[in-house]
Amino acid sequence: MVPVRTVSDFDGVFSTMARERADGFLVSSSPLTNAQRAPLADLALAHRLPGIFANKANMEAGGLMSYGADFNYMYRHAALYVDKILNGEKPADLPVEQASRYELAIKS
Repeated sequence: MVPVRTVSDFDGVFSTMARERADGFLVSSSPLTNAQRAPLADLALAHRLPGIFANKANMEAGGLMSYGADFNYMYRHAALYVDKILNGEKPADLPVEQASRYELAIKS
């Protein structure tokens, strides 16, 4: 496990994985990794390491595969909450929900 806090950490992390002969890597979803899809994909290709991501957009940018919450479904579902609030329901009275739909995507 290697922590990454900024984009400047990426090079060192991939060098460490290459030096330690990692067979691949797993990236959890975060604002940093979601926003830096292209650099992650480029480094994975340069170091010939397959990457598994929690966000489908990372796979589309060049990662090997992704498995995570279906963000499009979550955004549409959030609209139901907005509708309820605009129609008078109190946000504090609405239940907290977690993702209920996940998707697996594999680069072909």
